[in-house]
Amino acid sequence: MIRYTLRCERGHQFESWFQSSSAYESQEGRHLIDCPSCGSSKIERAIMAPQVVSKKGREPARPAPTAPVEAAGNESTSLMMAQERELRSKLKELRDHIVKNADNVGDRFPNEARKMHYGDIEHRPIYGEASPEEARALIDEGVEVSPLPTLPEDRN
Repeated sequence: MIRYTLRCERGHQFESWFQSSSAYESQEGRHLIDCPSCGSSKIERAIMAPQVVSKKGREPARPAPTAPVEAAGNESTSLMMAQERELRSKLKELRDHIVKNADNVGDRFPNEARKMHYGDIEHRPIYGEASPEEARALIDEGVEVSPLPTLPEDRN
């Protein structure tokens, strides 16, 4: 999976996940991607820094700051900022709930999730680490997995 920061013709910036860069290009070429703020289908990729994960610690490298997007006016900027703060707050609340109520199995996550899926061990809420390839393999096997939300302030 790949995450792109996208921008519509009116300057609204948002993020979306795609199976691959070719999947993004296919959807963008067929105008299947719409801005969640205004509905425009004239979308382009915004400048962004990739998130690099080291094999050793699987900790993401610190991304370079992205270029700010200028909004059409102060009113729409403040509305977007309020919506972004609310979204970030809800994502943080979701992540905190998962961390509080699930077992952190670390890099054993793919094996533990697989064992639960096939009935080898009892189901329980877990979270941990998996490489993109490991996560893709789990999904291909029908194991339900989702990424744990991370926010920019988590990377500091």
